[in-house]
Amino acid sequence: MPDTSLDLTLDAATLTARLVDFPSVSGTEKPLADAIETALRALPHLTVDRYGNNVIARTDLGRAERVILAGHIDTVPIADNLPSRLDDDGVLWGCGTCDMKSGVAVQLRIAATVPAPNRDLTFVFYDNEEVEAERNGLRHVAEARPEWLQGDFAVLLEPSDGEVEGGCQGTLRMLLKTTGERAHSARGWMGSNAIHAAAPILARLASYEPRRPVIDGLEYREGLNAVRIGGGVAGNVIPDECVVTVNFRYAPDRTEEEAIAHVHEVFADCGVTEFVVDDHSGGALPGLSHPAAAAFIEAVGGTPRPKYGWTDVSRFSALGIPAVNYGPGNPHLAHKRDERVETAKILAGEERLRNWLTA
Repeated sequence: MPDTSLDLTLDAATLTARLVDFPSVSGTEKPLADAIETALRALPHLTVDRYGNNVIARTDLGRAERVILAGHIDTVPIADNLPSRLDDDGVLWGCGTCDMKSGVAVQLRIAATVPAPNRDLTFVFYDNEEVEAERNGLRHVAEARPEWLQGDFAVLLEPSDGEVEGGCQGTLRMLLKTTGERAHSARGWMGSNAIHAAAPILARLASYEPRRPVIDGLEYREGLNAVRIGGGVAGNVIPDECVVTVNFRYAPDRTEEEAIAHVHEVFADCGVTEFVVDDHSGGALPGLSHPAAAAFIEAVGGTPRPKYGWTDVSRFSALGIPAVNYGPGNPHLAHKRDERVETAKILAGEERLRNWLTA
């Protein structure tokens, strides 16, 4: 049988390779969750709980502050990029190296090697982040066992290239439907083409100018894009329905309700017969002025940046816990066939967190 154990005495870069070679595409995380649970239960300074394929470990030292270190253990589908490969320049290649098994490796190393931190720690390893919101493991834990997620500050080890990224964008996926009337394509004038009716939607998207608001000194860039279009039933039938799927990535100064209203407003005169929300997760304000966040930034250094994309800092924000993104991977390499991470940044990220938690 293959070795399915995790050796937490390995350095963070080597442990990342071990995690990458442990496939865990969304929905298949159980073997990796089992291995993480087993490794953590061997550490006497931690209390370990599990809910589904989500593993939570905690210290209980009575410190004045509790910090949560969180990361998802799933990846996007493998793209002929396993097993992992380490090149001569110290770059580790493979699915999940960047997003975000390098961050998970750092979590595991801190859990194993910092038994008496200056703040109590909660480690959260959760499933199904890379898919629709209703399957998200952190969401399930927050709903079923919110007491496990109590804390004063959270660090999500999502890829941020070793820099603090504040807040996150909201993401709204909406279906815009147009309707027509079926007819034989040889007698198209007897029908009404729903695909043609979608032309104003595409024209409006092409001319759309997104906002670039500045929040807490960070400039966020919004985006409204078509990500899918579908219509038609046969090669000789005038289609009576077309659906354009749009994705609105919006700045965290908008509420979820405001984001939906904005999409309605943009396409109000474009012939849309039905608006349907397909998936939606709100954003999170940077919160960098919070004392815990400010102390973290001072400890790890660098210049904070905005988070372009959605992450689970939004869920922590909804729980009233200020949170930042801070992980060794480069977010521009996430989900790519040539996904990779610099091992030096993994080791540096671990060292900075260790210094912050032991100073």
